[in-house]
Amino acid sequence: MMPEHNLPRGNPPDRIAVRVKEKGAKALRQGHPWLFEDSIEKISRDGKPGDVAVVFNQAKSVLGAGLYDPSSPVRVKVLSFGASKIPVGRELFRKLCLEAKQLRDGKISSDTNAWRLLNGESDAFPGMVADKYADALALKVYTPAFIPWLGDIADSLFELYPELRRLAIRFSREVQRMSDDVRFGLLDGTLFTDGTAAWDGSVQFLENGIIFEADVKSGQKTGFFLDQRDNRAAVGELSKGAGKVLNLFSYSGGFSLYAARSGAAEVCSVDFSKHAIAAACRNFALNAHDRNIASCRHVGITGDAFAVMDELEKEKKLFDIVVVDPPSFAKSAAEKDTAIKSYARLARSAVKLIRKNGILVFASCSSRICADELFEAVHQTAASAGRPLDEFNRTSHAVDHPAKFKESSYLKCLYARV
Repeated sequence: MMPEHNLPRGNPPDRIAVRVKEKGAKALRQGHPWLFEDSIEKISRDGKPGDVAVVFNQAKSVLGAGLYDPSSPVRVKVLSFGASKIPVGRELFRKLCLEAKQLRDGKISSDTNAWRLLNGESDAFPGMVADKYADALALKVYTPAFIPWLGDIADSLFELYPELRRLAIRFSREVQRMSDDVRFGLLDGTLFTDGTAAWDGSVQFLENGIIFEADVKSGQKTGFFLDQRDNRAAVGELSKGAGKVLNLFSYSGGFSLYAARSGAAEVCSVDFSKHAIAAACRNFALNAHDRNIASCRHVGITGDAFAVMDELEKEKKLFDIVVVDPPSFAKSAAEKDTAIKSYARLARSAVKLIRKNGILVFASCSSRICADELFEAVHQTAASAGRPLDEFNRTSHAVDHPAKFKESSYLKCLYARV
């Protein structure tokens, strides 16, 4: 039974005609889902968030259709290309959701019940993601253009995933600051259930057989970093027989649990947030039935990663594996150089804490910095610290986090022996 909700449904939609310049027409012909303000030559009227924008070229041929967003430089979030027979609305959303489901079908392990259902523009939903946590659906909105259509999108996902019983609506900081009427009165963290029990937004789920708890009401992202699932599994494999593992920027202890299950004797989780460390400890308790996890010594440290590493170095602590998974240090192009220096500083401190022939796992979620330039900086920094790296693997996006456009590619992870 799907949860009852009063989310807005876009019918009947208000339409706006958008005529584009040649550079905008070229982008649409190439299948790019972003139509920028400076590519627009004329609009038929002033539009409001979520209006259906039908895009034409100079010859008045239809190039595509999408949702209008007057608050963003990406003025139209394009959902379909050419003269589609399916207008923007519930039927189109169901079609797009079904295509996203088919992309993932058969590719998620049977002991996992949490994954990304819709990954923004790479699944034809530019400015919105949808995550599944067991029986809970979390929709996160980064543009007000999708808000008038949330009911139709949610209904489509509930239909395709009948196990879903609960729903959380999450808004980006930018959307949270918008007026109440633009948000249709919805707040970040609005929850809906099937009415069988009260719900505070906490949900337990399985990832490769490990139990995790997520807070879909107020946790980071939609409550958990689902995009690192494959890298967590890889760290688990590398941790077989390991002595000590250090997990920096641990959040709720994802990498830590995998290392412990694989037999690491001691795992240290470090995060600036005391709530994140408390969550990591709860996740260890949830898996106490696992002999390896129960016997692993888990140390949770609340503090700045740089300061904690400095202290560990003073104490002459060494680890077999160090995982560095920081937040994005480059929110804009202007921050890129500073971000690379920060990543390099992290690498310098991390390699000093690794035993000879130990392993560095270094990840980044910054879309502003490509893998080659980031990891070149990591290699150079490690070498200058007298700990050169022997890289043996790089990974990027998992199957449920497709990156079909350069701008949507953000996740990168390096594996190297020190």
